[in-house]
Amino acid sequence: MSSRVSGPPSTLPGGEIVGALDRGLLDAAEFNNASSDRVLGFPDVSKICMLQSYHQNAEQFEVMFNKTKYDALPEQVKAIISNAVEAASQDMAWKAIDRYSKDYVEMQTTDKVKFYRTPEAILKKQLEVYDEVAKKKAAENPLFKEILASQLAFAERATRWEQDTVVNRRMAFDHYFGKDGVAKEF
Repeated sequence: MSSRVSGPPSTLPGGEIVGALDRGLLDAAEFNNASSDRVLGFPDVSKICMLQSYHQNAEQFEVMFNKTKYDALPEQVKAIISNAVEAASQDMAWKAIDRYSKDYVEMQTTDKVKFYRTPEAILKKQLEVYDEVAKKKAAENPLFKEILASQLAFAERATRWEQDTVVNRRMAFDHYFGKDGVAKEF
């Protein structure tokens, strides 16, 4: 997905985004992560990358099947597939952390891309615009409203748990890798 900063969004296949950026047809673009960006050649046409947003703060890895053919399988085979898909998804998630973090460093050092955090004012505006769209869609579609309510209930519970129980890693990162980081002593 990519879009002109001053105009309506333009959806392009991933392989066409870099060329459109290079020719000036797009002012900015978004694809997915540091690894995908490097493979597609984003660092060749842009040396600026904005970090963090609400539109894609997590990824899911999935394997899709033809429902009719899957439903026709014996239960034992379905159970094998279910376990294999879950294992493959987790394996992909773990490998992604390793790959994305390596490519993030390479984009900064080798490719000389500058990364900037998205300002809080923009993040806040994203939430406000989303709220406007969600309220409109919920008023138009009872199923959308039901799904939204379910997602909000889950998000409230899960995010409260996360905020209360998961330690922010900034202090540990600074302790080991900051200006006077102790990792140098090991």
